Amino acid sequence: MKVAIVAATGVEASAARWAAPGTLVYKVGIACARRNTFETAIISCGLAGGLRANVPTGSVLVPRSVRRPDGSELLCDPEMTQALIRSAQDCRKRAIEAPMITSCVLIHGSARSRYAELGYAGADMETGLLQAPRIACVRVVLDTPVREIDPAWQRPASVLLYPRAWRDLPFLMREGRRCAALAARIAARAIALV
Repeated sequence: MKVAIVAATGVEASAARWAAPGTLVYKVGIACARRNTFETAIISCGLAGGLRANVPTGSVLVPRSVRRPDGSELLCDPEMTQALIRSAQDCRKRAIEAPMITSCVLIHGSARSRYAELGYAGADMETGLLQAPRIACVRVVLDTPVREIDPAWQRPASVLLYPRAWRDLPFLMREGRRCAALAARIAARAIALV
């Protein structure tokens, strides 16, 4: 089966290209600003926000379902999801299989706990917007209820106008690359399994 990787940002897409040479990698932009429709099976790969206090930075999320922004549910492809779970284990990580939510905005503060109480482990801004014949998702948690990032990072180009967001830069540079690389390694191994 031919599977492509979908990533939002340059950091995520670069990590995927490095981990899975020869695999088609689409950089779709934050909240799928560039593209959201595909004709092939895809793995949504990259970073997520953790919603639960017990889901720290570096946790691997492989949801079986994702709540879309309109409230409907995306059921992830079972075969690809199982391959991602196995791949995470091969990388010595336990995949959290709880549902995720796709939001059109960064989720902060009390909104995190509200979604966690509904059973969601993490949030992204792309997976629930994607349209493809088969979709699976692997995300690695970056920001958490304990370590939130400034909402200005939803639009990275505007961060220059918000000096308070600059304090997140060392954390994002260090952990963002590490977490994106882990997600990409898991996706690459999974593609070899399906």
